[in-house]
Amino acid sequence: MFEWTVSARDGSARAGELVTPHGVLQTPVFAPVGTQATVKAITPAQLNELGAQLVLANTYHLFLRPGESLVAEMGGLHEFMQWPGPILTDSGGFQVFSLAGTRKIDADGVTFKSHIDGSMRRLTPEISVGIQEQLGADIIMAFDECAIPTDQAYAAEAMQRTHSWAIRSLGAKKRNDQALFGIVQGGIFRDLREESARFISTLGFQGFAIGGLSVGESKSDMYQTIEVVNAVLPEDKPRYLMGVGTPEDLIEGVLRGVDIFDCVLPTRLARHGAALTRFGRINLLNATFAHDPQPIDSDCQCYTCQHFSRAYLRHLINAKEMLAATLLSLHNLHSLLQTARELRAAIQSGQVQQYAETALNRLHSKNKPEVFL
Repeated sequence: MFEWTVSARDGSARAGELVTPHGVLQTPVFAPVGTQATVKAITPAQLNELGAQLVLANTYHLFLRPGESLVAEMGGLHEFMQWPGPILTDSGGFQVFSLAGTRKIDADGVTFKSHIDGSMRRLTPEISVGIQEQLGADIIMAFDECAIPTDQAYAAEAMQRTHSWAIRSLGAKKRNDQALFGIVQGGIFRDLREESARFISTLGFQGFAIGGLSVGESKSDMYQTIEVVNAVLPEDKPRYLMGVGTPEDLIEGVLRGVDIFDCVLPTRLARHGAALTRFGRINLLNATFAHDPQPIDSDCQCYTCQHFSRAYLRHLINAKEMLAATLLSLHNLHSLLQTARELRAAIQSGQVQQYAETALNRLHSKNKPEVFL
């Protein structure tokens, strides 16, 4: 049912294929985030036209509303949200982490207050896996605890709970048509990350996720942590960097052996009037774009850039028209999906280092073309 093969290598970077019940993922792959069984402002048909391969849905949010039983009654996530391709669900661990002050963690699991109605809810490894099995995603996550990355004592405690919960998550899994990934934790501390990667590697998961990053640590700490973890994780399983997805992070992650990424960033930026470009982000609310007839990026082949001007997009944002979020989301998602495609091609041609150097120099350049300032 699941098969992972690496078709090309260039340094630590890998191009591969992950066979799932709903299609083959060509990696490196970026997954748009559909938190509540929808990628905000984007239809499944538009996702397909963009070339998206994988969509992420959120266990915590779907557990609270509409409930995993209803999703199962409606035929599972694929039928419910009308997305025919592979789906990945997280475990709910990160969302519970973000509820500081309204949750209580113990050895068995987490009790927390619903942000929707204030009711008390509980997640354990068994409950999390059971929810994900009812949701019916192709790739599911072991329940984990995401800790503050710079607090070593807390990171060590959370890592030990994550290890215990990983064993229980495996024991709770009943469906054979879902791949269960184990999650490596340990903050930004080398010894903890190495210990966690070694332990999780021994448990028989079908893939591995690197959790607890992009939550406040520096970029250099994040990249160093990825290197530490991937030096330990086995080569014959896919690696997923959770919740990370700027163009720069995709490039740096792939160079360090990451295969799968997801992030809310492209659609979140879109809802705030910002666009991703080859030279970095631009804020379309800037008055300099009020009379600008150019597209966001003249070299971009997305629907938005092929049809609409910066002036029109700025007007939509100022008028608070819903179309602004759709058009900017289309562009931002295209940008990240295209970056993943270009990285794959560069690995296959043995030129990923040259590609990365050119792309990163452009992003970091202090001599950007005036239209991207």
